[in-house]
Order: sequence, then structure tokens, then C-alpha cells
Amino acid sequence: MTRMQAIGVMLPRDLDPGRVTSFARRADDLGFDELWVVEDLGFRGGIAQAAAVLASTARVRVGVGILPAAVRNVAFAAMEVATLVQLFPGRVDVGIGHGMPDWMRQVGAWPARPLTLLEEYVVTLRALLRGEAVTSPEGSPLALTDVALDPSCVPATVPDLLAGVRGPRSLAAAGRVADGTVLAEPVTPEYARAALAQVAPAGPHRVAAYNVAAVDDDAEAALDAARPALAWIGEPDWDVHIAPLPFADAFRELRASCATRAEFVERLPAEWVARLALAGTPDEVRARLASLAEAGVTSAVLLPAGPDPVEALTSLARVL
Repeated sequence: MTRMQAIGVMLPRDLDPGRVTSFARRADDLGFDELWVVEDLGFRGGIAQAAAVLASTARVRVGVGILPAAVRNVAFAAMEVATLVQLFPGRVDVGIGHGMPDWMRQVGAWPARPLTLLEEYVVTLRALLRGEAVTSPEGSPLALTDVALDPSCVPATVPDLLAGVRGPRSLAAAGRVADGTVLAEPVTPEYARAALAQVAPAGPHRVAAYNVAAVDDDAEAALDAARPALAWIGEPDWDVHIAPLPFADAFRELRASCATRAEFVERLPAEWVARLALAGTPDEVRARLASLAEAGVTSAVLLPAGPDPVEALTSLARVL
């Protein structure tokens, strides 16, 4: 059985601020390899969360997933990332993506050429973190002129830069310029293989996969805990996640026939929940993790399901 290289958890974007550091310390103490923070519009900033989590833990590796390229000037992003890496060497990964198109349009930042911007952004951010001076080519959306980090601020090592993307052309770009790819939930083995075929990396390439997760000795209880967190699956942006699955057509029909997300969740067959989440007994979830690893996923990022995410960490840790 193939073993996952790293198992991590996601810091819930709406977790009470008084519990953020306790969540991080608990994940660290339980032995999770990674902890990922998100930067969703209207919630909390990715860099600020990463700094707080890194400062409150001793060991766990922290990933930022993702920073939208269109709203973060690459030179200032380099300053932020370099600071984290210098303060917490060897513990930082950074995801870069387009951002959700609707959110980017809400803030007036959806670029004319999102794919070009993403590729140039990742290449330029890496160069700045290496201590290089960068002048963007004519017509570049980045428009840098002889920009460099001060030598005192150049980190000793460059963190892995992962592209958080889902479309075929964007996945191909991730294969060309990024050290890895962040795949948003749900990530089944079928979707991971389909995405990696489009990434087509020339060399080693990390794949971090997000999935709703619940672990319980009672498999049915685990599925019930995971079910509500799947309410949004099936909306148009997520169809690529469903398309490779054998029940894709039936899934779309069910989604279209439901008037509300609550109805959709209630009618989801248990076997579909089991495929769309890492939910079940410890042995069942370990088997699912192995199938993801065999499909090319290197980091499984578990999104704690249930009413208390801090409490859920203890049960999720049973799969380590």
C-alpha cells in the first residue's frame, strides 16, 4: 500500500480568533505534517494567519493556499514571503493562484490575461526570493523596474511555490512554472489523475489535495459528519472535480433537481459521500489516503468536519 508523504489539516477560515493558535498547537502536538491556511475574500489574510500559526508552533509545516496573484503586488508578496521564510526556515510553502473569478471581479482585479499573469508571477516571485533584481519585459502585467530584495532580507532557501488552479490551461501552466499544484476539494483519485495528466510536470511535482474529513469508529457517523460540508459541490466551478467520476451524470441530475443546498445534502447517497470526502473508520480513511497517494497526491490536507474543528483534530489524527 502506498503511503502518503504528508498528512495535514486546514485551519478553518471562520474559526473563532481566540481558538486559532490553540488549533495550530493541537495540530502540531498531534503530529500532523502540515497546516494550511486559506485567503478567501471577506475572511482572514493568508500571510497574517501563517505568521500567527508559525509563531505558535514548533514543528508543523505551514502552507498558504492561496494568494491571488491579481491582488498582491509581486514585489510586496516577495517581502512578506521572505520574512516568513527567514523567521521560520524550512516550514513555509506558498500557493499562488488566479483567485476565484467572482471575488476578483468584486474587487476590480480580474486581469485581462490571468494565465500570463500567473506564470510571470510565479517565475518573478521565485527570482526575487533568490535575490535577483527583476525588470519585467515590455507589456508584462507585473511592470517591475529593477526591483530586488535587500541582501539582508533574501532567505537562505526559496520555499516551494505551488499553483492553486483547476482549469486545463492553468494546470498545464502549473506544470511549467510551479513546484507543485494545490487541488481544491473534493479530490478523488480520479480527479487527481486527470489533473496531473494536464499538469504533465517534467520533474518532481508536489500535489496538495484538500478534502473534507471525518473519522469515527462508526463509519455511518463519520459520513453524517462530513455530509453537510459537501453542500456546495456541484456548482459550476466545481464540475471538473465531478467529471471524472463514474456517477458524474447522476450527480449532476441530482444537483439540478434540488431547490436548495440543504435538500441536495439530504439526498446525497452515502456511497457518494464516501467518495467525495475522507470519511469513515480509521482503516477506511487510511485506505482512501493510500489510493490518493497512488494517484499522485503527495500531501493530503484534511478539512475537519463537524461542529468543533479543534475537537475533530483528535479523531483525524487516528489516521497518522
